[in-house]
Parts: sequence; C-alpha cells; structure tokens
Amino acid sequence: MSHLSSPPKKHKGEHKGHSLPRGSERGSSSRDKDRSVTVSSSVPMPAGGKGSRPSSTPQRVPNRLIHEKSPYLLQHAYNPVDWYPWGQEAFDKARKENKPIFLSVGYSTCHWCHMMEEESFQNEEIGRLLSEDFVSVKVDREERPDVDKVYMTFVQATSSGGGWPMNVWLTPNLQPFVGGTYFPPEDGLTRVGFRTVLLRIREQWKQNKNALLENSQRVTTALLARSEISVGDRQLPPSAATMNSRCFQQLDEGYDEEYGGFAEAPKFPTPVILSFLFSYWLSHRLTQDGSRAQQMALHTLKMMANGGIRDHVGQGFHRYSTDRQWHVPHFEKMLYDQAQLAVAYSQAFQISGDEFYSDVAKDILQYVTRSLSHRSGGFYSAEDADSPPERGTRPKEGAYYVWTANEVQQLLPEPVLGATEPLTSGQLFMKHYGLTEAGNISSGQDPKGELQGQNVLTVRYSLELTAARFGLDVEGVRTLLNTGLEKLFQARKHRPKPHLDSKMLAAWNGLMVSGYAVTGAVLGQDKLINYATNGAKFLKRHMFDVASGRLMRTCYTGSGGTVEHSNPPCWGFLEDYAFVVRGLLDLYEASQESAWLEWALRLQDTQDRLFWDSQGGGYFCSEAELGAGLPLRLKDDQDGAEPSANSVSAHNLLRLHGFTGHKDWMDKCVCLLTAFSERMRRVPVALPEMVRALSAQQQTLKQIVICGDRQAKDTKALVQCVHSVYIPNKVLILADGDPSSFLSRQLPFLSTLRRLEDQATAYVCENQACSMPITDPCELRKLLHP
Repeated sequence: MSHLSSPPKKHKGEHKGHSLPRGSERGSSSRDKDRSVTVSSSVPMPAGGKGSRPSSTPQRVPNRLIHEKSPYLLQHAYNPVDWYPWGQEAFDKARKENKPIFLSVGYSTCHWCHMMEEESFQNEEIGRLLSEDFVSVKVDREERPDVDKVYMTFVQATSSGGGWPMNVWLTPNLQPFVGGTYFPPEDGLTRVGFRTVLLRIREQWKQNKNALLENSQRVTTALLARSEISVGDRQLPPSAATMNSRCFQQLDEGYDEEYGGFAEAPKFPTPVILSFLFSYWLSHRLTQDGSRAQQMALHTLKMMANGGIRDHVGQGFHRYSTDRQWHVPHFEKMLYDQAQLAVAYSQAFQISGDEFYSDVAKDILQYVTRSLSHRSGGFYSAEDADSPPERGTRPKEGAYYVWTANEVQQLLPEPVLGATEPLTSGQLFMKHYGLTEAGNISSGQDPKGELQGQNVLTVRYSLELTAARFGLDVEGVRTLLNTGLEKLFQARKHRPKPHLDSKMLAAWNGLMVSGYAVTGAVLGQDKLINYATNGAKFLKRHMFDVASGRLMRTCYTGSGGTVEHSNPPCWGFLEDYAFVVRGLLDLYEASQESAWLEWALRLQDTQDRLFWDSQGGGYFCSEAELGAGLPLRLKDDQDGAEPSANSVSAHNLLRLHGFTGHKDWMDKCVCLLTAFSERMRRVPVALPEMVRALSAQQQTLKQIVICGDRQAKDTKALVQCVHSVYIPNKVLILADGDPSSFLSRQLPFLSTLRRLEDQATAYVCENQACSMPITDPCELRKLLHP
C-alpha cells in the first residue's frame, strides 16, 4: 500500500470528492469518508477464488491502443488485454458476441491507476479473462469527461464513494450493472480481488443475465430521475441571502481552526470554496461573519503555502494532502490546480495587501511557465506523482520531491557566519523546513516503508523565529534559505523526472488563461498578461474549428514539439466552452483587446446552441450527438477540484450581459439558477461557485468604464487602480471614443461618456446610472472600496 493511499484498511484510489466539510450530505462521495475497496452491484454475487500474481515478464506485443493519442491509453498499449478505445467498434462487438463490457476509466498521472495496471492489467491470466469473456474498453477521463461523469454517478449512487481508477461493467447497451474503483489482484482478508470479481461476473452473465439486465434497467431509470435538474414549476431562483448564509455556516462548521481547510484528511485545496469566502467577506465585511470568512480563507491559503502540498523547491502545488497539516502530499501536479490557485492567491493579495500571497501566485506561474508550457502557448495537463528514485529502478510516488538529511547537509555544508552557535547552511535549512535525520514522514503515511528517512519540506517557523533562534538578521536568513532552495533545485534536475502528461485540454487551458490574466492584471505585470494572450492564441489556432465555430477538447504534443489532433477530433464539452469563455473575459479585462471579448460572445452562442436545455433550463455537460448511446445526459451539479461548468456559465452570462446589455444573457442566467434551485437549497456547500453567481445576479453589477487611449499612461493608471481592488461583481470596459468599435455598438450609452479635460476618465455605472467623472486613481479607489 502506498504512503499516499488513505490510512490502512481504507479505500485506495484517486479520490472523487474534494474536501467539502463533514455533514455536507454528499454520502455518495469519498469527499466525506474513505472506504474499503468499492464493489457496487445491482445484483448479489457468489463467492469466488484467489487471483494470481502479476506476470513479471512484460508483454511487448501492442494492442490497438497503440494507435491512440492519449498518454493514458498509450500507457496500456502493451498490456496483454484486448483493449478497445471507447467507440462503436467495441459496442458492436459486445452486441454481436453478447458479452458484457468492462469499462476502465483513469488518467495518466493517477497513482492507483498505475498500481492496477501493474498488478492486474499486466497479468497474463487476468488479461485472458478480460479478452475472452468481456469486451474491454479503456477511457481517459480527461478526454471523455461525459463518459466518466455518467458511470461515476452510478458508482457513487450504488456504493460509498468514487474515485480512479473507476471500473464498471456494462451491458452491450451501455447500461451499468457492477462498478468499483481500485481492486487488488488477489483476495485478502477483507478485500475481494480483481480476478475473483471477473469470475463472479462471468458466471452471473452466463446464469442470471436476464436478472442483471432487469436490475441494470431499474438502476438506470432511478439514476435518470435522481439526476434530473429542471426549472419545473419554479419561477425564480432561491434567495441569495439565505443560500449565502447556509453555505457559510456549513463551511464554518467544517473548518479546521488550526491548519485551515475543511476536512480531516485527505485535504484538497478547493479554490471554489476560498473564492466563495472572499465574496462572502466583501458583502458582509462589517459583520463578525464577514471577518470570519476572510480569516478562514487567508489562513487556509497561508497554511497551504507553508505546507508540503506546495513544492518549495520547484514551485507549484501538489494535488492534495494526505493529512490535515498539509504536510505529506499526493505528489501529482495538475494544471487546473495551478490555474485556480494563482487566482486565489492574487485575490488574497488584493484583499490583504500582504506580498506573501502575491509571491506565491508568481511562484505558481513560474512553475507553469517552466514545466507545463508548450512552446506555441498552450499548457500541458499534469505531472505524475511517481518517478524512479534512480534511473532503471521501479517508480515510487514522491521520489522526485523528497530529501534525506544527509543529502541536504552535503549540498549545504557552508558555515553560517554570525550565528550564536556553530551552524551550517544545511542545519539552518533543516530547522526552518522541518527536516530530521530520521525523516519527517510518519510510518502511518508510509506503510510500505518506501520513504524511511525521507523528508517533505514544510515551513515550520517564520523567518523571524528562525533568525531569532540563531541570532541572525531576517534578510540574511532569507538569502541563505533561497540559496539553499536553488541548490536543491539544481541537484533535483539530475533525478529522473516524473512523467509529463503533454495532452492539452481546452477547459484547463481556459482556466490557465484566467490564471495568467488575473494575476498579471492584479500585479500590474504585462509579461504575465502576454502569457495569457499566447494561451488564447493557441486555443484559437489549434483548438477551434472556424467552419463550425466549435472548440476541440484535446490536442497533443507531437514529435519535435508539433501539435497533433486525434482523427476524428474530440469535440469540446460544456466545461471547455465555459472555462475558455471565462478565460477570454478575464483576458479582455486585463488587456483591453476587444477581439477576445468578441470571440467569447461567439463561443457563448455556440455553447447555447450545443448544450442548453430549452425545456428544463441549464446546460448539459455534453452534446446530444456526442453522448448518443450513453444512458444519461447529465448536468454537472458539484463544484469540486474544478468548478461546475454550469456555475462558471452563470457568471459568464452575467458578465456578458454587463458587456453587451443583451437581455437574453440575463434571462438565461436566471433560468439556469432556477433550474439548480433544489440542488442549492439542499446542499449549498456543494455548489459554492453557483451560490456566488446567485449572489451576483441578485446584486447590482458594476460597469466600470475607462474613457481613454489603451496605451496612454493615465489610462493605464486608472485600469491598474481597478485591478488593485477586489471587486468580483463587475465588468471593466475601455471606451476609446470610436463609435464604430465593438463595445460602442453593444452599449450605445458609452458614446455619452466623455473624457474630462482630455484626461483618461473613469465612470462607475450601476442600474443605467453613472457616477461623476473621475480622473484621479486615488479618488477612483475610494469610490470602488469605500
């Protein structure tokens, strides 16, 4: 068992849920509780035998996955399994041969997916069972989030949680009847082995197929009813004040006072929660609850930045912490975390003025620029948690990131002058970052003993306390520690690197455009805004089909750094449109280049055409044609590690209404929020981003208009003033005086706003009424942040 699994005797697998508080009523999610190896079924199954050990001889004859582009599918291309990609060929074979489909879903940087591949899918005997008695289908959840969501809904509804790898058995008509997550290859005292499960299902399919089919149909019908999200007979969404209050109270109850965050363990960053708390603070800042919300968010961000979940040597954040102290992480790094956390730390800087937060935001983007960026402007998906400790050895989780005391002392042997006791740079470094000779990873987090004597860097003391401990000045200690980090970074370059998932996803690239645009705007750094611009150009050049107006979901890094696509292309899902539109709106506000706003409007029109539910309201996750054959067409109703695309769309519609005045956008937003009324009422804490949109819709959106030349210094000063203040419910508009410009055509009232004495002039407009003209950035700041 890996040190990064849940504690012994609990569930293995990459977690589905992301650290909402206990009592959030999401009983089907592993957010609330870990569990034993999950096997969910619609019929009982008899006992079975023990599995065999994996074959130690690698199978070098490729299966048909060798022709795929997905890094995850290619990882399985040499399994002794007759794998099919998701598609009609596999479905036809299952129907023709009357076999159940074995569907296995994961992603390329998933630790427990690697474990199951090594233990089970490389096993010759298990491979024969899968090839002879099932039609085996492999899916990259990041390529096909629609397939993942449908069958994860089944697994969560019929068991105590969900996660990856997700393994589900389907009828030839794609209806699920048994599901689970990670299975060990062999039976244990409390766990059923994968081989046993396969034998049981094979027997059931032969002897009780009709019962399986009937039960599968019943479960599917129940899931259809349970997953329906519709306006129904409701006329309006619920009260924002009530939903806000309930969401805050549920977060307050689950808050970890000492270490921040909202769960015991595992503990996820969940930027959507931090974003909600900042918005709640702004609208309640004169109350005790408002101060509490700000403190909860800022303390959580500080504890995360000081913890081992942050890579202090190479920057960026790992996916989650295995403990409540943010100390020992699950080491994979996801693009979507970097994107959202850059925004969260930038907002924390706006609110607090503390450069600690802006430094963290810059560090995150430094990591993305260095390690997750394609030369043409796009962004890669993730870096793996596993890597070989030395070349030619078996990969271990965290091997790239951990340190022994001896390694650090050898790298930093220099004596520290002026200390009150004999001291080397290594000893100072170890004290500050909590390193010990015996290692700082407990045996409970390392059941296999793979990390004995190893350390995860975590800030244990402030610079002031470390300096005082050794009688040194603070700036001297800062310099010594930074020098030490740089030496460790250079030494780490010689280690085998973790696998890079170089697949590029439109949705996550959209989030990253936001990350660079917002941080660049808040910090006044044009270089970061340029990275956002290059990301948007990449999306338009490589992930947009001009003829149909549609986004493509994926593209891939080819040989020599070229960009490749699958054939046929994988078309975009709702989240691709929603996250890219958000990125483009953020980029317009950061750059004032109206071409990005125009493209955002066109993409929103396409999103409405492809995904809008004209009967029930809200957006489906996938196109009707793309999801043909799937038993469910879902609307995502949970803000987790990534926000729900419906939540983001609600915000986008409000902003587009502010930019254009088109009533259709506002009507759609109200309809969407009304459709999700029941979900918000029942568990508002599961939809903090949507509750935030609800609040924005029921408040008045500010249109902040700057009349001036985009490149003029006085215009830039007013724009930077706006960006320095935390105002989530606003649109920033540049009016350059050209009556034929895109925005002038959308908003005729802009032609009535004039520059005062030929200076750049700001107006703050609400409810079709504008403030007096302002030319002084200090006066504008007072008006925006009274």
